[in-house]
Amino acid sequence: MFTGLCAFPLTPFHHEKIDFHAFEKLIGNLKQANVESICAMGSTGLYPYLSRDELVKVTESSVGIAGDTPVMVGIGSLRTYDVLKNAEAAQQAGAKALLLAPVSYHPLHDAEVFGLYEKVTAEISIPLCIYENPGVTQFSFSDELYRQVTQLPNVGAIKIPGMPFGDNNANGKIRLSSLRNIVPEHVAIGVSGDKFGALGMHAGCDLWLSVLGGLFPNTVRTMIASSQSTSPQAAIAQSERLTPLWDLFARNKGGMRVMATAAAILGYTEANCLPHPLQPLQGEDKQKLEAILTQLSLD
Repeated sequence: MFTGLCAFPLTPFHHEKIDFHAFEKLIGNLKQANVESICAMGSTGLYPYLSRDELVKVTESSVGIAGDTPVMVGIGSLRTYDVLKNAEAAQQAGAKALLLAPVSYHPLHDAEVFGLYEKVTAEISIPLCIYENPGVTQFSFSDELYRQVTQLPNVGAIKIPGMPFGDNNANGKIRLSSLRNIVPEHVAIGVSGDKFGALGMHAGCDLWLSVLGGLFPNTVRTMIASSQSTSPQAAIAQSERLTPLWDLFARNKGGMRVMATAAAILGYTEANCLPHPLQPLQGEDKQKLEAILTQLSLD
């Protein structure tokens, strides 16, 4: 479950309803690319915007199309009560793993985040991936909190921000080594933030949890293979070639709007496939993305 590429596809909308026809095309593309796993309803999959009934339907659709490709499902919500209900629903719908970030409106304390994971892991029967996403949740995990939560039952992986794997990958290797000393051996460590994915895999992360891979899985799988080879410079060069795309991600507060616009440009979805008030790229940014897709031949 927690190796290689975990692809994070968009959950597309049309007139404020989930566009299951478009969603099935996106999942089919990932199935055809033989990704190691799929995360339905990650941040790009818009889990905070979905009702529990929609969560069930998206999970069932994902599992049905993915076949033997395992599907992980995002279950985050403001209240632990709703997280537990989401977890129950996702498991009954066939999910093979769960993804959980400490979602909040009021900033959370470490003890509150530990309490969230303690309650959830006690109630589930499939692996949980702990998701650190401070850009969205405004919460960063301390090493002590990582040590505590990864000792809980049913924790299978942690999803860490990619920033330590920036320009100086030596810092990333040091960070990864320190985490290896903190978390149990059976807990996988995954890198997020696509700009840092190739360097993270080269440093020794177990998996790349990828927004880009949700639409262009073969591009990411090629970078993973290169990063784990005897010549990882090829993966680094491939990632650097995508710098204009990473710049668009940064300018638009993440990859969600960029991937939604790309999906529309490529004909997977309607022109505006996001629920209101979210909007796809407009004007100059959309033109830049169109040029990037033409020039880079992403797959």
